[in-house]
Amino acid sequence: MTQTTLADINTDIVVIGSGIGGLSCAALLAKYGFDVIVCESHSIPGGAAHGFERNGFKFDSGPSLYSGLSYSPSPNPLQQVLAAIEEELPCVTYDTWGCCLPEGDFDTTVGAEQFCEVLQKLRGEDAVAQWKRLQLVMEPYAASAVALPTASLRLDLGAIRTVGKFAPKMLRHFSNISKLTGPFSRIMNETVSDPFICNWLNLLCFLLSGLDASGTNAAEVAFMFADWYKPNVKLDYPIGGSGALVEALVRGLTKFNGTLMLNAHVENILIDKKRASGVKLRSGKTIQARKAVISNASVWDTLKLIPEGAIPPKYRQQRQATPECDSFMHLHLGINAENIRTDLACHYIYVKDWELGITAPQNVVLVSIPSLLDASLAPPGKHVIHVYTPGNEPYKLWQGMDRQSEQYKQLKQARAEIMWQALERIIPDIKQRCEVTLVGTPLTHERYLRRHNGSYGPAIKASEGLFPSARTPLTGLFCCGDSTFPGIGLPAVAASGMIAANTLAPVHKHLAMLNQIGC
Repeated sequence: MTQTTLADINTDIVVIGSGIGGLSCAALLAKYGFDVIVCESHSIPGGAAHGFERNGFKFDSGPSLYSGLSYSPSPNPLQQVLAAIEEELPCVTYDTWGCCLPEGDFDTTVGAEQFCEVLQKLRGEDAVAQWKRLQLVMEPYAASAVALPTASLRLDLGAIRTVGKFAPKMLRHFSNISKLTGPFSRIMNETVSDPFICNWLNLLCFLLSGLDASGTNAAEVAFMFADWYKPNVKLDYPIGGSGALVEALVRGLTKFNGTLMLNAHVENILIDKKRASGVKLRSGKTIQARKAVISNASVWDTLKLIPEGAIPPKYRQQRQATPECDSFMHLHLGINAENIRTDLACHYIYVKDWELGITAPQNVVLVSIPSLLDASLAPPGKHVIHVYTPGNEPYKLWQGMDRQSEQYKQLKQARAEIMWQALERIIPDIKQRCEVTLVGTPLTHERYLRRHNGSYGPAIKASEGLFPSARTPLTGLFCCGDSTFPGIGLPAVAASGMIAANTLAPVHKHLAMLNQIGC
């Protein structure tokens, strides 16, 4: 990992933030031959995906569910980035996770067939028939969603060549485009009526976008169907956790002579003759950018870095009003695994009550026990557990609270209770097993991840139009990350980073990259 402490620096491109979107963008730009500096406010890279260690337990701070990383070529934009920068990410594969739902507890797998067995037990023949019908309906949409590789996208006229390369394939799917750009609920409501299947699909949509089926873009769901319901599909877990993924991207960046600056908090974006010309750090140092500044901060946090008057007031107002996902509660636990049940799954989804609505606060809890797949994450005889409420914790409950106060401690305990309840359904004596217990709140997200209101990203409904572009009204300023591509997961942010990098790259180098990764 490269750090620099030079005074005032000149470079081609400055990237603000080392989240997965920023690192994907920066590493690819370095591969294209640009001088790149990434400025990270935190002492470690990775943003919401960074890893950390306590008492020998290695934790993931954020993502816990991965797919499309263990093979190439892959439709997953993150794997496309790794292939482009020539970095391997060894993974453990698996196919099963647990469900703790109002209907009961059961295991399910990726792939369509086993879920039919679950439906047969829970809902009967008609539900199975509806699910099979949905699979058939989604086949052409899934094929359409992956017909155009994300790696081919750029936001200038060069796209005529890079995207045009796939025009014959895309034309075969032209009739599906209108459905893919709308909400998934249009497809779902035309195909299935069984309440459990509808609840299940709303749950998957929520995990993809932070919204239910009426707000989630159909293309996101079609991509998931293409990835999760193909024959012999597997899920992946990077050996070493999310920290290993971050390290792979950093290796790619530095291998091609890019630079990562840690503890480098950007105070504001510099403007010269109506062009973004660099950044000023909290330390007082400046970094001049000859070609571009790219912000991996959220849309709201990026606006705070742009001087008043540098962008049109209407644009600032529109972007400031971008709807946001709620925040998170987290439990990071290091536990004694002696005599623990032997049939544990790596992941569990807990739903308290379908009637509350899938996006209701404290209604959905996710559990990850990655040391079941990668024993190196915990000391011998131990496990690491990450439990979280995914984008359904209201920030307003915490706003303005003193993190050192007794009120804050009491609220942490109260709002963490739903996570303990979910975990006790899986491991009844969990509290007696804990050796490390860490509780995270929206204020934790806001402070350590520099996230506006601790949010995990925009909640732009499919019916409300497209996500903001990587381009901005300010010449030389681009954006990447969860504010510029639909979805709140790793594929979406990696895609955003690729698009920003490709837009700045010469077309011939972009085409060479596509050939290299097998697109």
